[in-house]
Amino acid sequence: MATDMSVLQHGTVAEAGKGQGNGDASTCCKTGPGYATPLEAMSGPREQILYVTSVYSGTGILKPDYLATVDVDPNSPTYSKVIHRLPVPHLGDELHHSGWNSCSSCHGDPSASRRFLILPALISGRIYVIDTKTDPKAPSLHKVVDPEDIIQKTGLAYPHTSHCLATGDLLVSCLGDKDGNAAGNGFLLLDSEFNVKGRWEKPGHSPLFGYDFWYQPRHKTMISSSWGAPAAFTKGFNLQHVSDGLYGRHLHVYSWPEGELKQTLDLGNTGLLPLEIRFLHDPSKDTGFVGCALTSNMVRFFKTEDGLWSHELAISVEPLKVQNWILPEMPGLITDFLISLDDRFLYFVNWLHGDVRQYNIEDPKTPKLTGQVWVGGLIQKGSPVVVEAEDGTTKQFDVPEIQGEKLRGGPQMIQLSLDGKRLYVTNSLFSTWDRQFYPDLLEKGSHMLQLDVDTEKGGLAVNTKFFVDFGAEPDGPSLAHEMRYPGGDCTSDIWI
Repeated sequence: MATDMSVLQHGTVAEAGKGQGNGDASTCCKTGPGYATPLEAMSGPREQILYVTSVYSGTGILKPDYLATVDVDPNSPTYSKVIHRLPVPHLGDELHHSGWNSCSSCHGDPSASRRFLILPALISGRIYVIDTKTDPKAPSLHKVVDPEDIIQKTGLAYPHTSHCLATGDLLVSCLGDKDGNAAGNGFLLLDSEFNVKGRWEKPGHSPLFGYDFWYQPRHKTMISSSWGAPAAFTKGFNLQHVSDGLYGRHLHVYSWPEGELKQTLDLGNTGLLPLEIRFLHDPSKDTGFVGCALTSNMVRFFKTEDGLWSHELAISVEPLKVQNWILPEMPGLITDFLISLDDRFLYFVNWLHGDVRQYNIEDPKTPKLTGQVWVGGLIQKGSPVVVEAEDGTTKQFDVPEIQGEKLRGGPQMIQLSLDGKRLYVTNSLFSTWDRQFYPDLLEKGSHMLQLDVDTEKGGLAVNTKFFVDFGAEPDGPSLAHEMRYPGGDCTSDIWI
């Protein structure tokens, strides 16, 4: 992009026009993609399609993973259907997360265009670049970044999170080296033509473990989270590996954009497996949250008066005492969360328990539960697993059927509409872990749900008119993971 690095460093960007953007620079000659502010984005057009990473890797079906286009326009005759499938050209990739070549961080650059969706393949190490602009409903493959090229130039493998930068470059977190060692993890930098430039972080400043990251340029900071060593998590979850030090519990604080590791925050036993991380969307704010999966806690991080960063426990999901499971207690397993664009509500999932929660975070120090709905999980009625109360009685949770279908798995990835009124939910985490905890998912496939959101008083309700069954796909049941809107969303776009 034309945006100068000094602009990024100082955290400001000239606002070239006040018009509403939608991710396509051709719609407004004075602005780049996205929106000038998060609040302006909330007035953007209603979503009509969603791109969903869909996986056959690890399922036993020898077909390539694909990008599904799902119709989410209630006025369309194909509403709640997969209307296009773009298979990638290789087997065994494990498509996982996705990001854009350009987002609202480039809004001040009229030469920028949100055209390409970036699909890192977690297992193979390939990075697919998908053209979504030529035909948004039928995306096409533009380029493949070869894993051998990445390894040769950087030593990095297992790519995960992708974010665009205001400079036009792309930053991709990578979770290990080619042998699955966490010590080899770091951040891959691609240029605007998707060529490998090298590592982003300074030599000797790689994190202990890799996973997700988010940057807040006005505070000259990027913070990354920690999953674990690929050599461990690719084989399934083993609690002993946590004791063996193969999973993370740290946040890594970097200078932005210089890439110097300034602080490592040890979250301790309350913060095991910190996964998704988000700052508040308001770029002036110096606080955010991270979801710690194994301990099922939401941890808030914030800047202190001395300019350093600290953290505190914000929300805790207590483990449930259960019968007929692999352990005597079951964690909720917070595997995804997001924040509404107005920074009013935080949403997260408990993949094992089966509930989706909504919290009011207008005061980030004291989140308040305002909505909760059960849409799956291991302790729903009909499951062999039951919750044991202190008095010895047992219970299970009511989970609705939708269009005659029993809900499978647990809520895993979520995506919120720009206006904050619709929350979309898929249920696959990672094929190896799906097989371990929800083997029915591999036999019957994923599904995608929509929850209606009360943005006034708070609250969540299942939309029974929406159900996308990935168990009915032409090549067999597939696993649905992350979702993206063509015009950007609250987990892809960052404001500077």
